[in-house]
Amino acid sequence: MAEDELLPTEYDVIVIGTGMVESIVAAAASRVGKKVLHMDGNEYYGGMWAAFNFDGLQKWLSECRKEDASSGENLSLPKLSEGETVTPTGSQFKTVFNIDEKWYISEELGERQLKDTKDMQTEAKEGGEGDASECAESGSGDGDKSADADSKSKTPESKHWSQNKLKTSYRKFNLDLAPKLLFARSAFVELLISSNIARYAEFRSVTRVLTYLDNRLEPVPCSRADVFATKHVSVVEKRMLMKLLTLCIENPPDANTEFTGFEDKPFVEYLNSKKLTPNLQHYVLYAIAMASEKTPCMEGVARTQKFLNSLGRYGNTPFLWPMYGSGELPQCFCRLCAVFGGVYYLKRAAEGVVIGDIEGGGKRCNGIISNQQKLRTQHLVTGVADAPKAFLKSTPKIGVSRGIFITDRSILPAEKETLTLLQFPPCQGSPEPITVIEVGPSTNACPSGLYVVHMTCKQQKTAQEDLAVAVQKLFHTQYSDGTVDRIDTDTQATQTKKTAESAAAGDQEEENVGDEPPIEPIKHHKPQLIWSLQFNVPETSVDNLSDDIPDNVHLCSGPDFDIDIDYVVDQAKAIFNKMYPDCEFLPRAPDPEEIVLEDDEQPGPAFEAESSDVNEESEQQPQEQNSKDEE
Repeated sequence: MAEDELLPTEYDVIVIGTGMVESIVAAAASRVGKKVLHMDGNEYYGGMWAAFNFDGLQKWLSECRKEDASSGENLSLPKLSEGETVTPTGSQFKTVFNIDEKWYISEELGERQLKDTKDMQTEAKEGGEGDASECAESGSGDGDKSADADSKSKTPESKHWSQNKLKTSYRKFNLDLAPKLLFARSAFVELLISSNIARYAEFRSVTRVLTYLDNRLEPVPCSRADVFATKHVSVVEKRMLMKLLTLCIENPPDANTEFTGFEDKPFVEYLNSKKLTPNLQHYVLYAIAMASEKTPCMEGVARTQKFLNSLGRYGNTPFLWPMYGSGELPQCFCRLCAVFGGVYYLKRAAEGVVIGDIEGGGKRCNGIISNQQKLRTQHLVTGVADAPKAFLKSTPKIGVSRGIFITDRSILPAEKETLTLLQFPPCQGSPEPITVIEVGPSTNACPSGLYVVHMTCKQQKTAQEDLAVAVQKLFHTQYSDGTVDRIDTDTQATQTKKTAESAAAGDQEEENVGDEPPIEPIKHHKPQLIWSLQFNVPETSVDNLSDDIPDNVHLCSGPDFDIDIDYVVDQAKAIFNKMYPDCEFLPRAPDPEEIVLEDDEQPGPAFEAESSDVNEESEQQPQEQNSKDEE
């Protein structure tokens, strides 16, 4: 829509912001036939749930570094009805702060790197010419062989990176502001399936779960077979572990027979009562329950059960990762809302909320003011950060520490590219567990040859301070100008000048990684940090921040620091049920081929539009954020 285009003035629901909760509510209302207007002052979908390419992220950072948005000063008002007043909206607290961005490589490739690249290209060219000439001499007209020759003659991509080279590949990145994994059996996954919204997205199973134990990374056994195959757990420990997991899975937290006496105690005390070794306690507490020593017993048991119940549904681990990043998930619900008649308008904000009196006392939201236009609504749904200051009793007291890192290799190399989850345990200097998610090129998160590592934890100080221990343990953080090579293991990190001998030795060391006994520390190069971004955001899902708001105004929280997003389903369902208690929450949407028209000769235009939109959306592959057209 054009920026100055007038909108229809009457709606059942107006939703401000395209965050996760807001998008689910908008889809649910549109699905049951309500007239929905979904607006966002940004030019991208998702708000604090968004995913950006590298250039888009830089633009987002530039906006975040500016001063807070105005709070409705000099608001131009249209004509209001008697008894109506306008409460200005706007950013009521900083949504991003403590921003720290850093490069660890030079702007241009160094002389040695350029020489390596030139040598690689020369070898590839000579090899390609040989292959092509052999193919020509054979006189074969086989197209496949010609294609092979062409592919072999192509210049291979250099493994060296500079700032400018990375920036030219900006479209190949999908960097999440709020990366989330989905438990295979969870409320969110069940909603995706039951509503048929899953057809708008693609997912990959997390291939491995790691933990950090005894100053090295260790794989976590995620199945009975893995438990008995691992060499990191003794035979006695394996039996103890299987017995404990069986007790947890067979005794729900609300059946207090097994857990009597531990209801008000930490989960770690229950583990102690089972005489678990420190090794097993670490695996259960940090890798399976993904808890901490402060986690209550019943919560720890529930977390353990959630992990175990999700095993084996879609892969060897319990977790799924959305292709193109978690920022795709809000857009899936926006697509469904649009298919069923929802109106979308990006780059258009609400400057004020119209409040009117109710007979007998009380207040009610009558609509919003946007671009000097009064838009009336029966219900207003908005994110906490966009709500009027008068609707909030306080600002968030808790924050989330986030880190996004681009590296030149995996934190733990493997034969095939892996999608990795690591719950980095609390340690000296890091009192909170840190969730680490590593994604590679196959998830469309980054170009070939790079990895993206996300870190998230509960804020204590600044993100840079909260994540410092994990960053130092997992990455090589010294500036790399291309003149030195690293000889890094999981217990030491040194630098030496590059020579042909040291390079060969380093390559041979990496080749022999698989020959090391599994019980011994595995030597490998730490990944070189190429770029990092660390920042803090407020955590708005913990406390009820609303204060004396009209009954038809509904506030939505933003991302939290937990690994999954089941809480957004509960919150969206509660808002929807409050608005429409007699309607089904997100009933299954039909596939295009399931739509049956009553009159084949004169099909209804509404059904034709739905079918066309569904086909278009289901065939469309998700692209970068800023390429989406405004609806």
